[in-house]
Amino acid sequence: MYQFFVDSSQIQDKTIIITGGDVNHIKNVLRLKTGEEIAVKNGVDGREYRCGIEEIAQDRVICSLRFIREEGVELPSKIYLFQGIPKADKMELIVQKSVELGVFEVIPVAVKRCVVKLDDKKAAAKVNRWQGIAEAAAKQCRRGIIPMVKEPMSMKAAVAYAHHLDVKLIPYELADDMGHTKRIIEGIQPGQSVAVFIGPEGGFEENEVAEALAAGIEPVTLGKRILRTETAGLAVLSWLMYHLE
Repeated sequence: MYQFFVDSSQIQDKTIIITGGDVNHIKNVLRLKTGEEIAVKNGVDGREYRCGIEEIAQDRVICSLRFIREEGVELPSKIYLFQGIPKADKMELIVQKSVELGVFEVIPVAVKRCVVKLDDKKAAAKVNRWQGIAEAAAKQCRRGIIPMVKEPMSMKAAVAYAHHLDVKLIPYELADDMGHTKRIIEGIQPGQSVAVFIGPEGGFEENEVAEALAAGIEPVTLGKRILRTETAGLAVLSWLMYHLE
């Protein structure tokens, strides 16, 4: 069954109106017809609105609500991925796969070893692109929300942003106690928020790690092998998904 996201204002009692680019997708790509059932979500409350297509107009698709599915598909904890900005199009892969694994927010972090340097104009264009990838991935894997991709921030700002979160982790190559890492992961309770800090190619500089540790962010190990930046965050998210679900 196909799923679409709409703004909450487009859900009006028992009528749901789909507008924007999804209209063309429904009409000309999927070639859906009146009477067919689709799933609609508002990207906020996680509820799934099952509805039937009543009318396909030039600029909108009008649907009638059939029933609402309350059970959610979201992780019981909000996971925040603080990702050091990588080279090339690796961030696109990271956003797509982290959304599939249940991330709540992706926060690009501009640290000293980042090869890519984004000015405000380039950053805005990149974030818009990444957010589009997040939305497409959320549709594909039937997420209840569209995870937010934030504007890039410095390491100092990222540490401050994570201050209120319950559990904060930073995979670090000098951490070697897998038993300690397992205890931290297994100690995370449903409902707790989790921050995961991942460095870019080359990792974090020592002073950045020291800044994180001073703020109470726990160093953890990902094993005996050094993982690429596009692999490390996904490995942690996979652990968390397995543990929480």
